[in-house]
Amino acid sequence: MSRTAAFTGLALAISMGSMTACKPPPTDADMGREMPAAAATYASEPLPSPDTEGAVWAQSPSDPNRIIFGVPGSPALLALTCVKDSAPRRLRIARLSPADEGAGALLAMVGNGHLGRVPVDATSRRGRCGWRGEKVASDRDWEPLAGPRSLTVTVPGAGMVTIEENEMAMELVADCRADETTPPSTSPPDPSKSQP
Repeated sequence: MSRTAAFTGLALAISMGSMTACKPPPTDADMGREMPAAAATYASEPLPSPDTEGAVWAQSPSDPNRIIFGVPGSPALLALTCVKDSAPRRLRIARLSPADEGAGALLAMVGNGHLGRVPVDATSRRGRCGWRGEKVASDRDWEPLAGPRSLTVTVPGAGMVTIEENEMAMELVADCRADETTPPSTSPPDPSKSQP
């Protein structure tokens, strides 16, 4: 075999290999090219923790079973409600801050020697959006709110709310947990009226 024939055969093999490499066989991946790509969704930028200096719990003017937490004269940061028309009673918490529509998260409470977590969803109510969730009032996840000492409430992306004084929330939790069927207390019998 001459050198020229050998080079021609090699060149032909390389060019056929190149043509195969440029046009691979079809695969299932090619089917996806005709499907429109889903629009990318992104979470909003995380919010800084709010300044809670001077913040206090206060009775809600619209609901006797609801208290709100915030700096007087500013929008409320938190709301805690006892849902008494359910059996068993439930506690509902709201972190009032901007939230992405349809988002969900875990609200974490740390304080009074306990850690609690409540699943919350981004919802809008009365023109204000925020994170809302509820659980049965007797659930141990409410224990951070059941004591008088300071605690923190955190929702990912919505910052951490620091609560320095918690007596009003502690009283609401205790009231909500009280057994509705407990009979009123009776005074002890008068010993002077007992017969010998």
